[in-house]
Amino acid sequence: MSPAPTTPTRIVVVGGVAGGMSFAARARRLDETAAIVVLDRGQHVSFANCGLPYYVGGEITDPRALLLQTPASLKASLNLDVRTGHDVIGLDPAAKTVTVRTEQGEEVIDYDQLVLSPGAAAVRPGIPGLDSSRVRTLRTVDDALSLRGEVIAGATSAVVLGAGFIGLEAAEALAQAGLDTQLVELAPHVLPPLESELAALVTAELDALGITTHTGVAATAIEPGPDHDVVVLADGTRLPADLVVLSVGVRPDTAVFERAGVACERGAIVTDEHGRTNLEGVWAVGDATASTNPVTGARRTVALAGPANRAGRLVADAMLRPDRARPLPAPLGTAIVRVGSLTAALTGANRESLQAAGVEFRTLHLHPNQHAGYFPGAAQVHLVVHVSPEGRLLGAQAVGTEGVDKRIDVLATAMRAGMDVRDLIDLDLSYAPPYGSAKDPVNFIGMVAENVLNDTLTLWYADDLEQVRQDALVLDARSRAEFATGHLPGSVNIPHTELRGRLDEVHAAAAGRAVRVLCVSGVRSAIAHRVLAQAGFDSASLSGGMLTLRASLGSKADDMLIH
Repeated sequence: MSPAPTTPTRIVVVGGVAGGMSFAARARRLDETAAIVVLDRGQHVSFANCGLPYYVGGEITDPRALLLQTPASLKASLNLDVRTGHDVIGLDPAAKTVTVRTEQGEEVIDYDQLVLSPGAAAVRPGIPGLDSSRVRTLRTVDDALSLRGEVIAGATSAVVLGAGFIGLEAAEALAQAGLDTQLVELAPHVLPPLESELAALVTAELDALGITTHTGVAATAIEPGPDHDVVVLADGTRLPADLVVLSVGVRPDTAVFERAGVACERGAIVTDEHGRTNLEGVWAVGDATASTNPVTGARRTVALAGPANRAGRLVADAMLRPDRARPLPAPLGTAIVRVGSLTAALTGANRESLQAAGVEFRTLHLHPNQHAGYFPGAAQVHLVVHVSPEGRLLGAQAVGTEGVDKRIDVLATAMRAGMDVRDLIDLDLSYAPPYGSAKDPVNFIGMVAENVLNDTLTLWYADDLEQVRQDALVLDARSRAEFATGHLPGSVNIPHTELRGRLDEVHAAAAGRAVRVLCVSGVRSAIAHRVLAQAGFDSASLSGGMLTLRASLGSKADDMLIH
């Protein structure tokens, strides 16, 4: 007698794109019999949301390229029941049902297992005039089509509110399309997660692209007009705009589920290490979930496609293959953005988050070339790396024209592997003159860190400048020609190649004070520091040299430096 047939598990997924579709695809590969239903309020359940700005700017010319899968293709390939235009407006965890609103009305759908992947919604601050028809977001294919349509129709000016990753990409796209573009950011500098000394480089590139930045100021109103709107800033500046792109941040789109009893922290769904929520049979994945920063321990959301895609796969494993499921890793938040000819990337914690968490750290600034200096096209990769006193990698950031992605990806891998920063010295990385150096920038990070941690190298920082000028002798170890291009008032210029024979001059000039050395990037000043330290001086080398100092001073540099 054959066994009675079992009822297939009914899995309902709320939200597609990264987390939801990644889960659904993996779930089908693990269970051919499950009934898998994907509900999405939009018309596009699987699209390249990270590619939207490049369509607006005209680099991607065919909007169909943004559509990765359709309900029909997903049905044919994976036998998924994908229902677009289905907005989930209610959850009854006791009855195991969700209520959906469609063009035909409301419908109740039952589930055995429910996966929540609602994503995030754009933050809409309380600015008068924000409901103007000229105000847009850039989160969906329809958003991109609408913005591109306005560009083609002849829009000539745009204001982008928010200079985070999406805001920068939107501003670049609009400027590339020929619009007079203004970028507004409440934080003190563009790309707020980036350290200020690196953000200064991005700001300079935005200026080269013709994009005007307004930082440290909020938009207070949008005044609609017959021909264009006017964005009013808190400092009184008035910016005319044919288009206003709202990109001031996102929030988890979870209100429906929180009302139904799903545990949330500041709107983000709380899950265990396998994606389970506090409700039986309810799981969550993606931008709407809370995760723990593996460096600081802080709880936050990570609105990035990579972690969401990988988490979807792992949640499917936990649901359908629990005995072999791996826990969800805490994402480092590795991210990258192109701004003109520059690339900016980061991983792990930045200075602000480390300080907020009370984590002790040392900061390293390096400016190595992306490949061999003698090979044509050599250019610097500007690096900021934070390490603990014990040698743990805490975070890294980089800006440059080439080689940024490779170095940050290697550093993110090292952090994920729990490597000590000194282990970077011994990494066997690929090398040929067009691609790198025999001592790769990553190797250099390990070498500098080792010197700092074992007191071979003592650093001082641009933030110490005022105190240093009061209490110490500033020794400029650059050449005379370099010194003449701009130097600190009161500094003494002794090129590092002459220092050993001129120590008496240093003694006389220091008059018992400490000596603080600088050069262009920190390499020659480190050599000078070793000479001075072994001659008995209280010496330190400026981290990152004049390159970092100028970036830190920003517009004040030309006023402070003597030429």
